[in-house]
Amino acid sequence: MKIGSLKEEKDSRVAFTPESVKKCVLLGINICLEKGYGEHMYNASEYQDAGATFESQKTIINSDILAQVFLPKSDIIKQLSKNQVVVSLMNPFHDKKSLERVAKQGVRALAMEFVPRSTRAQKMDVLSSQASLAGYVAVMMASERLKQVLPMMMTPAGTLSPAKVFIVGAGVAGLQAIATAKRLGARVEAFDTRPAVEEQVKSLGGKFLKIDLGDTGETKDGYAKQLTEEQLSKQRDMMKKACETSDVVITTAQVFGRKAPLIITKDMVSSMKKGTIVVDLAVETGGNVEGVELNKEKDINGVTLIGHPQLAQRVAKHASEMYAANIYHLISEFYDEESKVFNMNLDDEIMASVLTTQDGKIVQKMLLESFSKNKEKGA
Repeated sequence: MKIGSLKEEKDSRVAFTPESVKKCVLLGINICLEKGYGEHMYNASEYQDAGATFESQKTIINSDILAQVFLPKSDIIKQLSKNQVVVSLMNPFHDKKSLERVAKQGVRALAMEFVPRSTRAQKMDVLSSQASLAGYVAVMMASERLKQVLPMMMTPAGTLSPAKVFIVGAGVAGLQAIATAKRLGARVEAFDTRPAVEEQVKSLGGKFLKIDLGDTGETKDGYAKQLTEEQLSKQRDMMKKACETSDVVITTAQVFGRKAPLIITKDMVSSMKKGTIVVDLAVETGGNVEGVELNKEKDINGVTLIGHPQLAQRVAKHASEMYAANIYHLISEFYDEESKVFNMNLDDEIMASVLTTQDGKIVQKMLLESFSKNKEKGA
């Protein structure tokens, strides 16, 4: 069996590292890469020593499995063959056109976003691995732009007070942001609609902002449930006070498969101190902060709004190591070493969940339900 991987068009991460290549080769899998693959992080000799070969783009496109960080551009998709397998992140809820192109080719697409949040699938959970790094990068990005230091400092001129960091959402990204800001010496306060995460926040040294919103909880997959408008209004009133005294605000609140909830309004931004840095990790799905723009940094009366997407790629080497490990574990889970075949067993909950296109159509149940609801709304 041959697995190929092309250079990414718009991302600095890669789907294979020399270490993951080595593991695949030990299973009896041939790994072929495009010339120049990962050259910004690794030498070609590292890949070759691990057992990879460098092939032409055409040869790679014809591999049994094509593994990428994101779906390749449309002219590559048009060259894919019926029943060929493509594994990558696919931005499925927001890029229906690309999925339809893949389906039209008869390709079996495995979207890594749909790896279930189960104990067995944890080692394949791309969203969690990349979110953790994004939480770290958000704090570092804010600290670079902040006009003060994060920790308390005793100086000959007096004591410098620690910066206050307010984090909205205590999921994987939020918890890593809390841990990072705390390690850097900041005072950290966090809020999440799920009361159950209070202990996790406190265990990392953060203070948990309590707001009584009534029934909230989380979905069966561990994601926060969408709030009602009344709950959101009450939440904003309490959070406004926290924002007014914060030096850094990091928002991480997302609802899987839906537009991100608007949490920080223009009114709340206008009440912040001059010099406050706001990083919105939900910018790709609409953003938690009113006024934030994708791929931009904006100054609003002295408050900086940061809307950069895919923050994990800013630490591309570690992000690639984690992503490549996720890909390897998915491949190895379903690869039969004796027959040298990738067994797409749809009776398996993981495979049934990640399989997104097959036999010329989109088949992922959650995705189809989302498209159906959007159609009913006229979206």
